[in-house]
Amino acid sequence: MTAPRQITLLFLLSSLILACTPAPKDTTLHISGPFEPVNLDPASAGYMFTRMQIIETLVDVDNDGNLIPGLATSWKSNADLTRWTFNLRPGVTFHDGTLMDAESVRKSLAVALGKPAPFPVDIVTNIEIIDPLTVSFTLKAPYRPFPSLLSNYTTAILSPASFGKFNRMKALIGTGPYEITDFIPPHNIKAKHFEKYRNGPATIESVDYVTGHRSETRALMVRTGQADIVFNLDPPATEMLKQDPDVNVHTRFIPRTTLVKLNSGNEKLRDVRVRQALSLAIDRQAIAEGILHVKGAEANQLFGPSMGTWHDASLPPLATNIEKAETLLDEAGWKLRDDGIRYLDDKPLSLSMITYANRPELITIATAIQAQWRGVGVELAVHMENASAIPSGHSDGTLETALLARNFANIPDPLGILLADFTSVEGGEWGPMNWSNERVFSIVNQLASGKPDDNYYVLQKELISTLNEDMPLIPVAFYVQQSATSSRVRNFSFDPYERSFRIDQMRFQSK
Repeated sequence: MTAPRQITLLFLLSSLILACTPAPKDTTLHISGPFEPVNLDPASAGYMFTRMQIIETLVDVDNDGNLIPGLATSWKSNADLTRWTFNLRPGVTFHDGTLMDAESVRKSLAVALGKPAPFPVDIVTNIEIIDPLTVSFTLKAPYRPFPSLLSNYTTAILSPASFGKFNRMKALIGTGPYEITDFIPPHNIKAKHFEKYRNGPATIESVDYVTGHRSETRALMVRTGQADIVFNLDPPATEMLKQDPDVNVHTRFIPRTTLVKLNSGNEKLRDVRVRQALSLAIDRQAIAEGILHVKGAEANQLFGPSMGTWHDASLPPLATNIEKAETLLDEAGWKLRDDGIRYLDDKPLSLSMITYANRPELITIATAIQAQWRGVGVELAVHMENASAIPSGHSDGTLETALLARNFANIPDPLGILLADFTSVEGGEWGPMNWSNERVFSIVNQLASGKPDDNYYVLQKELISTLNEDMPLIPVAFYVQQSATSSRVRNFSFDPYERSFRIDQMRFQSK
């Protein structure tokens, strides 16, 4: 049975349920998404607790990716960008009733910087308390995007009482408008509004997040009233929900790109001509319009239009060109045989691709790429795994290719991600793998210590075009977030940087 037909039958069943079930009054906001909060540690699950507005960071981000005050009201650096001073917001109360001060910030960040993060944690050599509301960071090298690092969920500020022996997490005590009341990992978070929040208690009193693994399940939940907000819907579910007058569908481009990660050290992918051929064989327009149902979603570079000067609007589309792809593969020594597969020294051009389920469109896109690559003589085996299989395969060297949706907004300034992933052959778990380009490495390091002037933007453009030529990653589509809300939810807005569900801005429709 096809996915659209399955969803249709589910919706017919849900209509019968709705007709027979009275709607009880419920003052809890119910949310469902594919995200699995595995524990209380911000290093591994902080993205969920910032979205639930339980924890907050020193620096916040607006809809355009600009850095704005969070728990810090302002910041500045010395001339050579090696010392940064942050002024803290006065009167901030932790959920345990204690006040945030410079010592609690120092303690929280000292613990955070001792754990894995999507940026080089060893860049900070010292955290100094200047006065009760001022903290200074000394860096081992100039680092222009440093404030953007302190917007990442791993650097959320926690009460000292959150930490037990050896600084292990024993509770999650933050500063947000909601405080945690119950946690059942990896499927459920309950929270209530924090009465002493600095801006006053939020209108919606309680929130219940439940992990929903399948897109059609989440669609059914919002259709039947089991959920008020659902995230990460696939195109069939989205199209069906658009027909329901009691459900509102929200579509938004976000700073995330669907891309193919390549192991450039693999003997089959080491030749840039092979990587270029794989890119040329992908029909991005067909994927954007036929699978995602979003015209214009096809990607022609790594960073999407929402990424400001990191997106080069002058670049042409990455158009499908089967003839050129075949020529490049021939030139690289991969010859087509009667079985339709290319060979070099009697070894077939066969690859494996890992993808994962919590972005429901990925498996469909992977299957399309499998067919498109088969058309130029490349055999691809697609494997649905947990998302953790990608960093694991990167670390142990077994990964050949992976299809993923890379969030370039974990750190609002992409330079932070570039510094982590594009300055060494090791690359990054969600970035390049065994790829070396000294010019790119040099440009990224120059950008880290430079000021945004004319030369800075020239270097940005060179970087973007070089990545397109060398193809350590193959961009496929700019990501579109599909969400849905029940008709009782008012003031919903989607955070394009996926930092917050913005629950404190919402209210329920008055009856």
